[in-house]
Amino acid sequence: MSEVIEHALNAEALSQRWREILDDPRLADFAGKIDLDCWGRIIIGPVNTEYGAIAANLAVLFSAQLGGRTLVEVGIRTSSAVYAPDVAWCTDEFLQARRNETPLETAPAICVEIASPSNAIQDLRGKARAYLDAGATEAWIVFPRSRRIEFYGKAGAIDRTQFELDLSRVFD
Repeated sequence: MSEVIEHALNAEALSQRWREILDDPRLADFAGKIDLDCWGRIIIGPVNTEYGAIAANLAVLFSAQLGGRTLVEVGIRTSSAVYAPDVAWCTDEFLQARRNETPLETAPAICVEIASPSNAIQDLRGKARAYLDAGATEAWIVFPRSRRIEFYGKAGAIDRTQFELDLSRVFD
């Protein structure tokens, strides 16, 4: 990658930058979340215990109630960036068809962001829109402090998920 980036990166350049980060041995044991903005800059987010517990709860709920595959922190190339949702869910067929994609070029059916105190709501909602534009059926934003979830579908905010899920234990 060149020293000075004069224009936002195109989709292939973002994907290449993502693969470079995955291969960087200095980041092998990084304990946090990484996204890439449209310039290829790394955006780092710390992960706390509550955040990690909610992500684990969602992964267990998705696997137990929906089957398919639960993915954690998998890179998804959107039209403007590479984002890694905290938790995502897809069918077995979706994953099988994309096993060699890094980052994924199409978003899994459900993409979840868990809000941290440092997150701006407009950034989280922007990520939700980016996941939907990249092919997700739903994007969720989980708010640990208020113990609530915002759900989004292709047309915007929705009252609840269309997936058959009991979410009563997300915040346990």
